[in-house]
Amino acid sequence: MPLIVNRIPVDPPADPRVSLLDHLRENLHLTGTKKGCNQGACGACTVLVDGERILSCLALAVQYEDRSITTIEGLSDGDALHPLQAAFVEHDGFQCGYCTPGQICSAIGMAGELERGVPSHVSADLSGPASWTREEIQERMSGNLCRCGAHNGIVEAIQATFATEASA
Repeated sequence: MPLIVNRIPVDPPADPRVSLLDHLRENLHLTGTKKGCNQGACGACTVLVDGERILSCLALAVQYEDRSITTIEGLSDGDALHPLQAAFVEHDGFQCGYCTPGQICSAIGMAGELERGVPSHVSADLSGPASWTREEIQERMSGNLCRCGAHNGIVEAIQATFATEASA
């Protein structure tokens, strides 16, 4: 069974021991997803599987046969950036840009978690949807490291994209 990567069916790797990250980068040449620590600690390799964020360095590619995998390359619509990608530009949500693909994929997955009412450690109300506060976003994005210090721009970009949508 194929993997569905950015809406395109692709063959799984011949070797079942290949990580999803290595398959994306080495076999499919989708190099937007970054290899940071290769141990699941930095979040640079975050992609979306069926809309949920995962660390692709910790996942075997064959685990995701017949599932929808979205990388940073699959978020845009032709030349039109995803709204969060545009917000990262507008709010200076990156400096070197190495962590940016993982940050963006993680934030999109996080938005889905908030919409579903999944609480975090800092959620004030566990019975309803969490709010788009700075503290909530920081907690939920804590698994994605930015070594350049663009955290303020990252949080502002997320708030500008999703808090606006949530209040509309």
